[in-house]
Amino acid sequence: MSTRILLVDDDTELSELLAEYLGNEGYEVETAGSAEIAIEYFDARRVYDICVFDIMMPGLSGLELLQQLRPRMQTPVIMLTGRGDDIDRILGLEMGADDYLPKPANPRELLARIKAVLRRTQSIDQSSSQQSKPLSVGAILLDPQLRLAQVQGSEIHLTSAEFNVLQMLMQAAGQLVSKERLTEEVLHRKLTAYDRAIDVHVSRVRIKLEQELTGLGEAIKTVRGQGYQMALKGAT
Repeated sequence: MSTRILLVDDDTELSELLAEYLGNEGYEVETAGSAEIAIEYFDARRVYDICVFDIMMPGLSGLELLQQLRPRMQTPVIMLTGRGDDIDRILGLEMGADDYLPKPANPRELLARIKAVLRRTQSIDQSSSQQSKPLSVGAILLDPQLRLAQVQGSEIHLTSAEFNVLQMLMQAAGQLVSKERLTEEVLHRKLTAYDRAIDVHVSRVRIKLEQELTGLGEAIKTVRGQGYQMALKGAT
């Protein structure tokens, strides 16, 4: 079965260009000219493997679309942003986007980002027992095979990137995990100057842990200029 992509952008010419390129690469692409149409698709229970949302659209913006849809679907989302719109990029990541790409979007780069996001949303390699076995650190339980994270029995709803960030930190509990390593293994790209994507994902994990148990967000420590460390004791 081919991978299904939903592309939401009011720029018809660009949408047609991207859809044709991705279609030639073997993907099944559906387009929506507005956020409102995209919502109708989801209301009709259409299922996609990944979505691409433009931020700047008439009516509901891509950020508003993501905000409305994220509570009811975990489908990975890539945001298309205007060049230099750092605030929009950060907001998108904070709302649960998995990655972003500046416009005008280069079809080849979008394809590379789609492949990277899809790789990291797949279950972690089952051949590695170290990676697939359940992890327990303090009040946090994480099952990589089920893609399930819990705090004291209550499920935490994480995006794929957030889940993988938490897994890496739990596997290395008590040790420093560099931003470079997190970026390469979670986002499948090299860390570049001024790239705050991994910082935002870590921040979102902290917030969600804190929402489940007061003080738990502080378990993830920032090692200034280097990376992050899961500081809880009792890792198993």
